[in-house]
Amino acid sequence: MATVNRRDFLRRTACAAASGWLLGADRTDARAAASDAKRPNVILIMADDLGYETLGANGGTSYKTPVLDKLASEGARFEYCFAQPLCTPTRVQLMTGIYNVRNYTHFGHMDPACTTFAHLFKRAGYATCIAGKWQLGQDVDLPKTFGFDESCLWQHTRRPPRYANPGLEINGRQKDYAGGEYGPDLVNAYALDFISRCKDKPFLLYYPMILTHDPYQPTPDSGDWDPKAKGEQVNRHVRHFGEMVTYMDKLIGRLVAKLDELGLRENTLLLFLGDNGTGGGATSRMGEQVVKGGKGKTISTGMHVPLVASWPARIKAGSVCRDLVDTTDFLPTICQAAGIAPPEGIDGRSFLPQLAGLNAQPRQWVYCWFSRDGSVRAAREFAFDHRYKLYRDGAFYQWSTDRQEQAPLAGDKLDAQAAEARKRLQAALDRYRDARPEHMKKGQAAGPEKPSKKKKRQ
Repeated sequence: MATVNRRDFLRRTACAAASGWLLGADRTDARAAASDAKRPNVILIMADDLGYETLGANGGTSYKTPVLDKLASEGARFEYCFAQPLCTPTRVQLMTGIYNVRNYTHFGHMDPACTTFAHLFKRAGYATCIAGKWQLGQDVDLPKTFGFDESCLWQHTRRPPRYANPGLEINGRQKDYAGGEYGPDLVNAYALDFISRCKDKPFLLYYPMILTHDPYQPTPDSGDWDPKAKGEQVNRHVRHFGEMVTYMDKLIGRLVAKLDELGLRENTLLLFLGDNGTGGGATSRMGEQVVKGGKGKTISTGMHVPLVASWPARIKAGSVCRDLVDTTDFLPTICQAAGIAPPEGIDGRSFLPQLAGLNAQPRQWVYCWFSRDGSVRAAREFAFDHRYKLYRDGAFYQWSTDRQEQAPLAGDKLDAQAAEARKRLQAALDRYRDARPEHMKKGQAAGPEKPSKKKKRQ
């Protein structure tokens, strides 16, 4: 299959109004109103601490995920999508399309100077909303600063309980619940209300779900659900993780049903992924294979996440893609779908051609600079492809068979294929050798508060 020049393809599709399904944002008011019905709605859903192995569509056998499995069978499923090993690093990368080495400062924070996909969609005339987990800074105005018209958030200005009887911030105003409410239900209801109110104009909904992060507590569908429970230390047990996975799937089902009810499903691009690997306290199965959650680690189970795409009008049912994708790729993908030119100089590569069945030029490697607290001294930096992985310090693995990275390959004993891969991955690392901005090159990044060392606060 022939490939197209990536730069030319992005330029043509971002600017083409005559393509019939990619419509530019620069319109007169009258033409914009006429084209609103053709511009796709975009919903980006991200589950919290959900690795690749958890979905039935990916071969997972521990949990029931019928909604996502159906979305995959009627849309597209990606086998090689990778996030950062922890939540805040992934969120910054996802929202900006830029690798952490260039703009990540410290845990629980995103630089207010960053340009996000919400900025781009808002400027193009889209209604924008974020509903779910925040963890990007405590200033009350930050969601609007980052381009969101509306917000319904947990862990914005404070850190109250998230599940039974939670505390939320709704458009910056704190609200506490004590009547047996369930936080994920409240956020989901807000997202559905936003969709209903915006049904006659294009919208971007970013839905970073609260589920399935520890504390592993009962859901309203659990046999031991307690509507009077308060706090995150009660009724905790890893057995609830599977119940949380299934409830997460159920909430996505409510969203899909709302799109169907409003007649919006056909022209809505829905993308679902995880923000990092499953929490280390949970062990799942893929048939006979046992997979221990790898959150926080740079091995496969810490970064390999599900990616499901649904767009009935454009995606061929049952599509499976083996191309590499990382979280910088989502910004250019959704921008291209909406006919919005992405910013110059981002690191992401659109995977819309794969979704649309067009000739594609997939990425040949994934790069990662990972430091929880933004410390250069503590950073782990590496690049990998489908088989091999090279760290900045020279450690080289065939990660496709050595998932725990226990057997580094000796540089003087590589076969031709491994030697070529090492050379290619070294070139990727060299590309980012001096990418860290000068003001971020301190041994320990400065921040308004020291990040907690407790994993439960991630």
